[in-house]
Formats: sequence, structure tokens, C-alpha cells
Amino acid sequence: MYVLVPDDPVFFAKFQSLEEPLLRHLYRLHSGGLDSDDERIISDAYDSWVQVLLKLPLWSEWHTGRSTTDPAPGNPARYVLYGTGGDQLTCLYPIEVTAAELGHLTACLDLFTSQDRVRPGTPAQEGAEQSETDRGLTDVLRRVLQVLLLPPPQRLLAMLRQVMLPEAAGSVTLPAEQEREYRRFCEDIVTILSPGDTFAYRSHRAMYF
Repeated sequence: MYVLVPDDPVFFAKFQSLEEPLLRHLYRLHSGGLDSDDERIISDAYDSWVQVLLKLPLWSEWHTGRSTTDPAPGNPARYVLYGTGGDQLTCLYPIEVTAAELGHLTACLDLFTSQDRVRPGTPAQEGAEQSETDRGLTDVLRRVLQVLLLPPPQRLLAMLRQVMLPEAAGSVTLPAEQEREYRRFCEDIVTILSPGDTFAYRSHRAMYF
């Protein structure tokens, strides 16, 4: 299935931040020699996380901190997106993800959510800090998955898939109807990723509108 992922440093930062805690969970389980089912779920989720990472728009640029005109194999090339009035918009990139990849990430989220529910309410200080860290991981994973599972407007998706063809032009201007779909879709992305903090929400929204 195809999803639309934004060229958005907020999304990428949240996605990339999952690596260290996932590996930490795996190390904790492996070194304890227990919970083999949990270890398998998290291991599958980490493998799927890597596969999705390699498909993210311009991930190699975010990773190296510099722009390149030679994208990594399978990574979409840059294009420029304009609104009907000629204003430049934040690009959305269609990427293909598998049901297995999304299923593994969802299973991991379900595992972390269930673990959060059974943790004692007043643990010792070290345990409290770990519990808070784990709850933060659960929240970030939930939001990343919500963006990946956000149903893309089909006409907008079809148009942007055409833009990514090798022979396509390097820029595209959205017709009025597709721009309205774009704005609704991007508003949903910002709402998912930047809730609860008015300043963060407005700053993030300014990237799109």
C-alpha cells in the first residue's frame, strides 16, 4: 500500500528517535533471557522500522545533514510543490509500505501500551524514570504510526505518484481541489504530531500554511 509522508523534520525526528529505545528494550530482554515473545515482537518492529526508514523522503539528507542530488537507491528524488496561487508548499512523498511492516509496528505499540497499563503507579526513582521514558516511547510510536496509517486522498496520491516518475517534471502545481485535500491532510499530520503545546503546534503548522 502507498502512504503519503511529509518532508517534515518534526516527523523525521520523531521517527528517528525510536531507534535507541527499541534497541534498549531488545538489549534488556536479551540480557535477561526472558520474555522471548516480547523480544520477537520488538525485534520484528525494529526490522520494520529500518525498512520504513530507508523509504522515507530524503532520509539520506536528514541523516548526513547535507543536500544531495543523487538520492539513495529507492529513495524518492526531490521535486517542488506549488499551490494554486503560486506559493511553495511542503512536499509530500508517496512511499510503499507493506502490511507486514505496519503490522509489526502495530504489534509493538500494543505490547508497549499493555506494559504501560500494568506498571505500578509509584515505583522507585530509577524505575519511575524508566517508566516515564517508556511511556514517551509509546506516545511517539503511536503518533508515528498514526501518520503512516493516515488515509491519503486518492486523487492527490495518484497525482504525486506521477510526479515521482523518472520522466516527470521537477515541479508540480496542485489544482484547487487537490490543494484543499492537501491542506486537510497536512492539518491532520500537524494535529497528530504537535498536540497540547500551542507554540509547537503553530510553529509546526507554519511549515505547511
